[in-house]
Amino acid sequence: MSKLIITENPEKWNFRDEGAAVISPSDYFSIKEYQESKAFKIVNLCRSHQYQSLGYYVSLLAEARSHKVIPEIKTLQDFRFPSLIKDDAEEFDGLIQDSLKSETENKVTINIYFGQVADVQYSKLGILLFNLFQAPIIQGVFTKKEKWQLQNLKPLHLKDLDESGIKKLQEALHFYITGKNVVRKKYKRKKYDLALMVNPDDPYPPSSPQALQKFITAADKLGFNTEVITKNDFGKLLQFDALFIRETTNVNHHTYRFAKKAEAEGLVVFDDPGSILRCTNKVYLHELLVANKIAVPNSYIIRKDSQIVPDSFNYPMIIKQPDGSFSKGVKKVVDESELKSTLKDLFQKSELLIVQEFMPTTYDWRVGIINKQALYVCKYFMAQNHWQIINWKKDNMHRDGKSESVAVADAPKALIDLALKSTALIGNGLYGVDIKEINGKFFVIEINDNPSIDVGVEDKVLKSGLYTKIMETFVERIEKR
Repeated sequence: MSKLIITENPEKWNFRDEGAAVISPSDYFSIKEYQESKAFKIVNLCRSHQYQSLGYYVSLLAEARSHKVIPEIKTLQDFRFPSLIKDDAEEFDGLIQDSLKSETENKVTINIYFGQVADVQYSKLGILLFNLFQAPIIQGVFTKKEKWQLQNLKPLHLKDLDESGIKKLQEALHFYITGKNVVRKKYKRKKYDLALMVNPDDPYPPSSPQALQKFITAADKLGFNTEVITKNDFGKLLQFDALFIRETTNVNHHTYRFAKKAEAEGLVVFDDPGSILRCTNKVYLHELLVANKIAVPNSYIIRKDSQIVPDSFNYPMIIKQPDGSFSKGVKKVVDESELKSTLKDLFQKSELLIVQEFMPTTYDWRVGIINKQALYVCKYFMAQNHWQIINWKKDNMHRDGKSESVAVADAPKALIDLALKSTALIGNGLYGVDIKEINGKFFVIEINDNPSIDVGVEDKVLKSGLYTKIMETFVERIEKR
């Protein structure tokens, strides 16, 4: 997707080598190509964004043309209500206090250029404010009485900057346009831009660094520039055509906000927000599967205010919190004493829990699905001397069971059919369906919106073809937009 920098004096900017054209507002308003194609990302650097100014109309027409633009009209409107901005600032009060704790004056003014600041001690604060209020240049004024407070936040414009400010803006814009891969500018420009989102601190990520590199290699061959991003890069989403989330997802989490924002901006997204919402809550998933007559273990939803477990459930039984992942928040109880202590613990985090019959097996099936087609099949064996495939120990340490991969064509047809039927209720994204087999019958345990894909496990049959297939799906969807 082409990038356009729009300013009244294009001759003062030179980004031809960065895959970005610099044009005037009049060119943007009148040239037919910009009117008819949606394939543009706009950086609006006009001298003013005030109501009915040239800059205002650049953002307004960009949104009407379905171009991705910074700043959006909504963002410009948000700045008109400083009281709401101050209310929002209360949510990150701790970061404000930490960033300004060494200041000796009672007033500090910080200029933020595409998330970058001149003083490194304000870096986290600058990134956060840019992520929340995405305008090219933002000025934050902080004052201290009993503690530091955000006194004012407003957008700045080119006319507000001196020579040193213009230089800082150009440097930040260069980084914003090229991302972290500035060293790659000597290579031929690719057709699409992919954001690969990871959490470097995740103790159990869905893909290892080796698998991530295989995704990047596959994407490169299919015409993607790939940039690895983290939760600090919310403000950069507009630069991309697709977002691939490879960190553990949840609804009350930054991954969901990224997915929602990306989808709203027209990016192709895995995991899409609808899938995150449906898959990460086991109460919802249980009701959805039961309502559609999908075979599941005998289960029952219990409430915090009653905590009644039906007499039909025998020990041992399984208790699940709604939003656990990677076998966390899933407990086996063997008697009434354990049941009471487990309920007391898990009800501190949720008003509802699920009690489920215990179905012991030596392994669980996992069927990978993408675009309503089976992608891979694995057997995950239980961890040694444990009833789950992951045995979590202290300090986030864990032990995995062995795995065995099976070609889709060699897997039981009933297994594949059940996986396809259950994921069709969720969407057409990328899923991993966990299924137990008891006496030749199959039961869905859960559906993962962010399934593990790792070297030597899920890719053992298709090898690099697995990564290519996923990237091909991104390309197909981008080209259908």
